[in-house]
Amino acid sequence: MPETAISNLPELSVTELSNALKRAVEDQFGLVRVRGEISGLKFHSSGHVYFDLKDDKSVLNAVIWRGVAAKLRVKLEAGLEVICTGKLSTYGGTSRYQIIVEQVELAGLGALMAMLEARRKMLAAEGLFDASRKKKLPFLPEVIGVITSPTGAVISDIMHRLDARFPRRVLLWPVAVQGEKAAAEIAAAIAGFNAFDGKRLPRPDLLIVARGGGSVEDLMAFNDEAVVRAAAASAIPLISAVGHETDTTLIDFAADMRAPTPTAAVELAVPVRTELLAQTLDFERRVLRCFSKSMGDRRRHLAQLVRVLPRAESLFAGPRQRLDLAGDKLAHALRRNSQIHRVRFSKAAAQLRDRMLRDRMMVCAERAAALGERALRAQRTRLTEKRRKLDGMLRLLDSVSHKSVLERGFALVRGEDGSVRRRADSILSGEALRLTFVDGDVAAVAGEGDGKPKPATKKKRGVDQGSLF
Repeated sequence: MPETAISNLPELSVTELSNALKRAVEDQFGLVRVRGEISGLKFHSSGHVYFDLKDDKSVLNAVIWRGVAAKLRVKLEAGLEVICTGKLSTYGGTSRYQIIVEQVELAGLGALMAMLEARRKMLAAEGLFDASRKKKLPFLPEVIGVITSPTGAVISDIMHRLDARFPRRVLLWPVAVQGEKAAAEIAAAIAGFNAFDGKRLPRPDLLIVARGGGSVEDLMAFNDEAVVRAAAASAIPLISAVGHETDTTLIDFAADMRAPTPTAAVELAVPVRTELLAQTLDFERRVLRCFSKSMGDRRRHLAQLVRVLPRAESLFAGPRQRLDLAGDKLAHALRRNSQIHRVRFSKAAAQLRDRMLRDRMMVCAERAAALGERALRAQRTRLTEKRRKLDGMLRLLDSVSHKSVLERGFALVRGEDGSVRRRADSILSGEALRLTFVDGDVAAVAGEGDGKPKPATKKKRGVDQGSLF
């Protein structure tokens, strides 16, 4: 190209060129439908969704703004083949082009079914669909928990069918049954019913997860892995009633029972009250008939036995005779038995008396010996005390005796009559006196002789001592 031609080209900045490209792309591709496989899926905290659409040769950046992402009917997953409708645009910040998605559709039923089949095999391999995990439905639940949309016809059909069959208490957990939030709400509802403790609200005896019919895309929430795992982990028996009879979702495999329709789920949940009453009455009639027939058979059998039984007199004749003989022998046996026991009792009494006598004699001997020792000790103690008291009295007697006075050179003067002469004027002249000294007595005459007393015969000490007083 000539240099003059190059120099005549307008000069553009990077931003001007980027904006020009943006306008050109958007004008040329205002609305396109692109088919591809989702890759690099990222849910941003702002609510926007970023991913790549790819095929076997190329990759196209895609973005879904927050407002559009909240309204999508298809749950985005990596590896899912979809058809995205939107407009092409460019992002100058990284010099790339991208599609701004406004609608997402599944690329084909075959691809979706393949994905669901792969998910079913994965969950089945974990044992979530095993028959051993299935719980038996209660015969007549008191409380039924229903998980469905509160505004649809499903809950109305369930309530009408319950009223017609057997009215029960129903707890409704309202959820979205399609859309992006449906799977999370359904899984939370199943876990929430299982977490009931029965204080504020009664714990359901049975759960029903229900939804009306729809396309495969409409029922995708019930194929979600979180919903399937919640249904398999439920401790409360669970009935799956999703779609019509021909519709099949993964929750049907994990549930304890599958119902083709929500109305059929009620039929599985409760029996017909009138049928139960009729069946109960029929059972009552059959029991009464059986009882009457059994009583009649036994009555006839008893009558036949009565006819072949022998008479009572012949039956009791032998025992009566044996009883009479035994009665006669009984009186003699009683007397003999009493005599034998009387002899044994006498011997035992004699032995008992001898033994008791010996024991008593031994006890008395021991007691007498103990008393003898006590008496001997008491006698010795008493004699000791008496001897001590006597010695004291002897010492006292010696201290007051007239002999101690005589020892000091005094004499006891008595007259002929033996009376003591204490004064001189009481003695008559020529009166015979008896003088007692410490070593004996002498006779003397008052006022006669040479004044020397005549010795008298000594008396033994302690005999006729007289008195100083």
